Amino acid sequence: MRHDNGGDLLVTVLRELGIDTVFGIVSVHNLPLVEAVDRELRFVPVRHEASAVNAADAYGRARGTLGCALTSTGTGAGNAAGSLIEALSAGSSVLHVTGQVESEFLGGGRGFIHETKDQLGMLSAVSAYAATVPDTGRAGRILREAARRALTAPGGPASVEWPIDLQYAAQTDEPVAYEEPAPVAPSDGELASAGALLATARRPLIWAGGGANGARGELGRLLDATGAGLVTSNAGRGGVPEDHAQVVGNFATTPAVRALLADADLLLTIGTHFRSNETADYTLRLPQAHIQIDIEAAALGRVYPATHQLHGDAAGVLAALLPHAVSAEPGWTERVGAVRTEVRAILRDGIGPQAAVCDAIRAALPREAVVARDVTIPSSSWGNRLLEMYDPKDNVFPRGGGIGQGLGMGIGAALARPDAPTVVLAGDGGLAVHLGELLTLAQERPRLTLVVFNDGGYGVLRNMQDRYAERRSGVDLTTPDFELLARACGLPYARVAAEEHAGPVLAEAVASDGPTLVEVALDALGPMKNPFTPPVRIPGR
Repeated sequence: MRHDNGGDLLVTVLRELGIDTVFGIVSVHNLPLVEAVDRELRFVPVRHEASAVNAADAYGRARGTLGCALTSTGTGAGNAAGSLIEALSAGSSVLHVTGQVESEFLGGGRGFIHETKDQLGMLSAVSAYAATVPDTGRAGRILREAARRALTAPGGPASVEWPIDLQYAAQTDEPVAYEEPAPVAPSDGELASAGALLATARRPLIWAGGGANGARGELGRLLDATGAGLVTSNAGRGGVPEDHAQVVGNFATTPAVRALLADADLLLTIGTHFRSNETADYTLRLPQAHIQIDIEAAALGRVYPATHQLHGDAAGVLAALLPHAVSAEPGWTERVGAVRTEVRAILRDGIGPQAAVCDAIRAALPREAVVARDVTIPSSSWGNRLLEMYDPKDNVFPRGGGIGQGLGMGIGAALARPDAPTVVLAGDGGLAVHLGELLTLAQERPRLTLVVFNDGGYGVLRNMQDRYAERRSGVDLTTPDFELLARACGLPYARVAAEEHAGPVLAEAVASDGPTLVEVALDALGPMKNPFTPPVRIPGR
């Protein structure tokens, strides 16, 4: 098949992949691609390349598929690198297509406009796959291979750099049929040994990470068969709806769950990498009897020893283990339910007036709607735990912990699922990192409620310094008048300054058919009962 230029070829490939919306910034080094996408699909002109990747990342997460970002070469590709790191950390499926200087000058070091040293090396460092389009006959093959690699577990972003002269040229496209690889699975003997251990468990716990999200049915059936409690990583939330009585949730380091882990006689972990912030810097103790399932072989036994290390797809492995499941001893499932209630009650009490905001968001949203969260105190304290999730596709947050990515992610998720509302939780400090995306929000007008928690700076680090240091450094920031800022951008504005405001304000914002900026004035709302500090160790403290 022949295409007039690279843009027409890209549109063909994106249609094959089911992608109807692309995020990016137009440049002299990607103009044919942007023009074709804008003509045939939907091109969303974000204001920063990092946001393009964040939006594409969340578009894919919210749909359970692939997102696409277009950036320019050199500085533009460099701007995208931080968000590619986030997608790599999360295993998100992103197709990142970036420009490159003309083939004639590629690698020449002349200082050609937008040229950078070893751009492919930079992209390789922050992507699961990276390649250069070498000619007009292989671009389609490379784009499809990049998409295939991004979608293959454990996932991650795939970057393709495309010289501008080759973008403008006519393309010859001959799609390649890929042979599906054989599914990764443990041996029958390994499954039998793990199943025998599972059959002995009378006080079982399950820990689900993001790798369990593709095995929701199997995980739910295993919970029903065993009466086990389900602990989750942040990435595993919603695999079983969080109003299920056996879902303890993302509370592993709390005293009550530590006690539950201490008394459990078996822990089955699925697709979790035991991140430092979810294991109290690896000080959390797990049961000695441990079955670990992961599609990534390197993850098995990497952080905690496992009695049985099962390398395979979660759905297949859980289905094989299910016949070995037996019911827990009397009283165990009831204890799990009591711990579930206890940890939530303690957290609700500790966040004080912010509990009203949490309740109002959940009450305003339909059961399945995206909640995108930046790294900010409300997200880290209760948004990642207390605000219930019922589907993993609704649970969008920066798994790598980088600040400032929430609004871009929210825009991508909202445009991926336009028939449902999206809520973004952001702090004033994080929002300022990519304040320009307010203009993208105003231009595209998705059904997105941006809830900005304004405490005049970086509250998490401020709390750390107030607790451990003699003075504050770099944490107190000038904050805009958000009402004036919203007006300047043409966005509706509302304010929450008391607990009784939260319900009506958020209900109205979420019910609207476009964007709204809601400021939560934390100085007026009142402080948390227990100031939040991040779960990191400070040497010597």
